[in-house]
Amino acid sequence: MLDIKLVRSHPEVVREALELRGAGSSSLDEFLAVEEERRRLTTAVEERRATRNTASDEIAKVKKSGGDAAQAIAAMKELGSEIKAFEEQLAATEARMNELLLEIPNLVLDGVPPGGEDDAVVLREVGTPPAFDFEPKDHLELGLALDLIDMERAAKVSGSRFAYLKGDLVLLQFALIRLGLEVVAEKGFRPVVPPVLVREEAMYGTGFFPTDRAQIYETTDGDCLVGTSEVPLAAMHMEEFLDGDALPLRYAGYSTCFRREAGAAGRDTRGIFRVHQFDKLEMFSFCRPEQSAFEHELILSAEEDLLQLLEIPYRVVDIAAGDLGAPAAQKFDCEAWLPGQQRYRELTSCSNCTDYQARRLNCRYRTEKGPRFVHTLNGTAIAIGRTLVAVMENHQQADGSIAVPKMLRPYVGKEKLGG
Repeated sequence: MLDIKLVRSHPEVVREALELRGAGSSSLDEFLAVEEERRRLTTAVEERRATRNTASDEIAKVKKSGGDAAQAIAAMKELGSEIKAFEEQLAATEARMNELLLEIPNLVLDGVPPGGEDDAVVLREVGTPPAFDFEPKDHLELGLALDLIDMERAAKVSGSRFAYLKGDLVLLQFALIRLGLEVVAEKGFRPVVPPVLVREEAMYGTGFFPTDRAQIYETTDGDCLVGTSEVPLAAMHMEEFLDGDALPLRYAGYSTCFRREAGAAGRDTRGIFRVHQFDKLEMFSFCRPEQSAFEHELILSAEEDLLQLLEIPYRVVDIAAGDLGAPAAQKFDCEAWLPGQQRYRELTSCSNCTDYQARRLNCRYRTEKGPRFVHTLNGTAIAIGRTLVAVMENHQQADGSIAVPKMLRPYVGKEKLGG
């Protein structure tokens, strides 16, 4: 969340950020009104408490002198009831103020493109889309022909947008994980297998609640299956003071992820490009504010290194303000070329969330000038399902087989899938 002092003192800055995102400012307007009411109620409570303390001292003096303090005691009881009523109003007002603060997204960093989903700026293209001398197939055609993907039986067991991966494709998945771990380890990211069932506090702390609640699978008692290991990695240091000299702290979390994909009906429903369950290797960094720009580039460099090692053509795009998630102040996507769709599609992304998540999580470090909130950044090293799609389609052969990228062959143990 944002610094409450910033929102109160410089609402025009927040309003400008909301305009860049294409978001309405009703939450900001209500927040400012509620925050003003909170200050009024706080003053009213403090004034009456001071009056009560003074009255209490006077009652003590009257009693000590042998006088009758009954009328003063009655007046103080009435004042106590009045204070209690104001305190209840104040508590409700503070609760509403905090709810509204959670609804306000992060500020946008300088240089982020304006606009919405179609206004991302292409920063660079790397690699050349393959030129096949045959009609290329999409990943599902390839997977069905080689008996590597079974969507039909998965639908019977679990419903739509689930899949069985089989045979060599499973070997390819774990090869991707192994390569991904090696690449991110060279960048200083420590491997972690986190829990994927988290409490609501972790979802609110990372900014996925309340805005993205529709995408989350929740248990009957309110716990949540995560859509990314970003959530348990960020929450790992919730309510902690980190050693400033030890920053940045870098983690690489491997987990299964779950997303409802609500609102995505009819989009990418073919194959395993957009499914409800998938595995992912996610990078996460806790750092000092002055380190966050470097960390963002470091995470992006790991994503690009992996795509180049996998010999997948891709481009890097700077996401426009209106297409940013609530916690992100800036985001870069790596979009892979998919021959089956004849276009670039998002494969990985990396976001600088500045201190937005840290304020929600209360994750700080100490300085000579007092505690400061860390900055948090996240990025996907390997999105397994989509990376499998990109490898299968870009490395397909005329005989229907799939060439294993050279860097993966030692882990897969063969040069081709099928054929």
